[in-house]
Amino acid sequence: MVDESGDRGPVLVLLHGMGGTGEVWLPWAPLLERRWAGRWLAPDLAGHGWSPPLPAYSFAGLADPLAATLAREDRLVLLGHSLGGVVALALAARSAGLPVDAVVGVGIKAVWSPAELAKAADLAARPVTWFASRDEAARRYLRVSGLAGLLAPDHPVVEAGLRQVGGRWRLAMDPAVFGVGEPNLPALLAATDVPVLLARGEHDPMVSDAQLKELGVPVATLPGLGHNAHVEDPAAVLALVDEYLPSG
Repeated sequence: MVDESGDRGPVLVLLHGMGGTGEVWLPWAPLLERRWAGRWLAPDLAGHGWSPPLPAYSFAGLADPLAATLAREDRLVLLGHSLGGVVALALAARSAGLPVDAVVGVGIKAVWSPAELAKAADLAARPVTWFASRDEAARRYLRVSGLAGLLAPDHPVVEAGLRQVGGRWRLAMDPAVFGVGEPNLPALLAATDVPVLLARGEHDPMVSDAQLKELGVPVATLPGLGHNAHVEDPAAVLALVDEYLPSG
C-alpha cells in the first residue's frame, strides 16, 4: 500500500511482522489521512504477500530489496512491528546509506531460547501447506500472523495473506522465512546513528520491558495492549512517531 498524496516532511514506512503483509496497516488509512500530511507506504516484505521469496533469509537480506525501492532523496521514518522492526533497524544502518530520521520498533522479540529457534527452523523446513477451503487457510493465516482474535477470517487484511491455486488455498508467505533466525539487536543498534525507540504492549508475552531496557535505547510501554499493538490501537502506536510527523 502506498499513499502519495502528501508532499511535506519525511516518508513514513510501515513494516509488518512475520507472516503478515503490508495490508495489516490498512485500518490505519483514515488515521493517517487525518494526521499525516506527507507520504507513507506499507510494503510487503520479501516472502510475504506479493513480494517474491528469497533463496535464503536474513535481516539484511529482507532489508536490501526494500532499500532498492526507496528514493534516496526522501527522508524516512521507519515504524516496524516485530520482524518489521528488525528490518527497520537493518535499513537504518549506516552502511545502508538511506536518509533515515528515526526508527520505532514495536514488539521486537529480543531474547530467543534454543527451543524457540529449533521450532522456527522446523517450521522453515516444512513444505507449503495446502487447504481445501479459504476459511481453513484464513484461520491458519490468522494464527501464523498473530492476528487470531483481532481480525475476522473475512477481513480485507486477511485476503492479502492468502493465495488460491487450482481450487486449493495456501498462505502467501514463504514458510522458509521462519528460518531468518535470532536478531543481533546490540549489533544492529550499534550500526545506526539515528534515534531509535523500542516499544511493546504492556501484555506482550514475547518481550519484556527489562529485556528492551538492557539494549540501552529509549523504551515505551503501551498500557493495556499486547503483541499486535498496532492493530489493537493504531492511534497509540502512531503517537510514538508524533515528533516526526508533518502537521496537516
